[in-house]
Amino acid sequence: MTSNPTGMSRRDLLTMVGMTAGASAMYAAMSGMGYAATSDYKGPIKLEGDPKGTKVLVLGAGLAGMTAAYELRNAGYSVQVLEYREKAGGRCWTLRSGDSYAELGDDVQEVQFAEGNYMNPGPWRIPSDHYAVLDYCKRFGVKLEPFIQVNWNAYLHNTEAFEGKPQRFKQIQADYRGQIAELLAKAVDQKKLDGLVTDADAEMLVASLKKYGVLNDDLAYVKSDAVSLYRGWEKDPGGGTQGPGVPSDTISLSDILQGRLWNDLITGESIDHQAAIFQPVGGMDMIAQAFARELGDVITYDAKVIRIRGSETGVEATWVDSNGGTEEQTASADYCICTIPFSVLGQIDHNFSSDMSAAIDDVYYEASIKVGLEFKRRFWEQDDHIYGGISYTNLPITLISYPSTDFFSDGPGVLLATYSWGAAAYQFSAVPPAERIERALEFGSQIHPQYRDEFASGVSVAWHRVPWTLGCYGIWRNQEEYYPIATQMDQRTLMAGEHISYLPAWQEGAILSALDAIERLHKHVIGA
Repeated sequence: MTSNPTGMSRRDLLTMVGMTAGASAMYAAMSGMGYAATSDYKGPIKLEGDPKGTKVLVLGAGLAGMTAAYELRNAGYSVQVLEYREKAGGRCWTLRSGDSYAELGDDVQEVQFAEGNYMNPGPWRIPSDHYAVLDYCKRFGVKLEPFIQVNWNAYLHNTEAFEGKPQRFKQIQADYRGQIAELLAKAVDQKKLDGLVTDADAEMLVASLKKYGVLNDDLAYVKSDAVSLYRGWEKDPGGGTQGPGVPSDTISLSDILQGRLWNDLITGESIDHQAAIFQPVGGMDMIAQAFARELGDVITYDAKVIRIRGSETGVEATWVDSNGGTEEQTASADYCICTIPFSVLGQIDHNFSSDMSAAIDDVYYEASIKVGLEFKRRFWEQDDHIYGGISYTNLPITLISYPSTDFFSDGPGVLLATYSWGAAAYQFSAVPPAERIERALEFGSQIHPQYRDEFASGVSVAWHRVPWTLGCYGIWRNQEEYYPIATQMDQRTLMAGEHISYLPAWQEGAILSALDAIERLHKHVIGA
């Protein structure tokens, strides 16, 4: 990110937004600054021309690395992939029953979820405008299902408002919209916007605001049957002798404003969160598994790269077994696609140019924490009638996401009970995993009192303690200067990954980055 010597840098601004308003507001700010956008994917890449057996070494079997390997192999290249982990996917990762995860500091967590339950520590949703991810899912037969981003029956919560009691999203949404519509409609009706709208437009604007805000004939948003159809009833309409519905009281605009519950009302309206949103059936790593099946023995697992040497004629990468091995092995190729996160690459012995080294050092990686809690029953459905969606809070957990699958099942279910960034993430990750789970239970109980009685097991992932990434996603300190350098070939190596894209933190960005890199590599090879 480019700094501003005369004011606040964009990095500082995003950090401040994240600390004061939460992750969703920070993402909205990222969208506005151009760091999150619609994919420009135009369809499957076509690499025409014979590469004549040119060998390419791909470092990393995340989605970027596997995309590059898959398309290059299909175009006739000889490809080898070195992957640090025992499995493919990188941050496209799912934790299930029986899995074991060791983070930096040797804290080992054994996942004890019931069969079929899972948590996605990294990506957890696929926007409908991420065309490349969706295309590969279709081509590889990865089944997708809807991910529910917005649920009006979920909660908005602020410890300093409404005596700390969570409020239904639909009540805040309807009351805020209605009272804002009332203010504007009355201003137009009283000719206070003359000069800004024509008389004809003013008439139509008032009519539209009356409909949009559910205003009465006096242009007032008040307790009524009509309003209760949107915000909910005090007593729901019944059948037979049960009687009509009883309208509910509205919440004043002042209380909504002072409680800051408006903060998360539009989170689901950014282009990457608008319906439809998808998730793979069974966990996000179904995508990684599909890529890995396509590539087969092209991938060498448990390969920790310790040295990279490039020249004008080729590239060599030296690696050892990731499980504490010391015997060095070397893989060589004509070219290299390096998808190792810069947070890790900067610690690997290499001979990249000074400019590329500076670009690598320019990127820092955001801290993030996810905590998944399994409960003995799906009380959010059975007691609170919440089926999918997200509740937001000003507590350090930031949000609670409800599963968008297995609705109405009687067995246990897993909540994403914490998803935080910045300072809150560091606070969580500074304590052992068992204490993180305890904190998630403590905070979550303020929204769902059932937490303690229904808790079964949990797991947490603090991303800057994840050995193969040392952070959640890359952020440029001086993108304007160093990003162009990072995209150039350096001693026959091209970089790829979400950090080499304008869709950071998204799988789409990783895939688009890889496609761009191999297209440029192919033109170079065919031209040579």
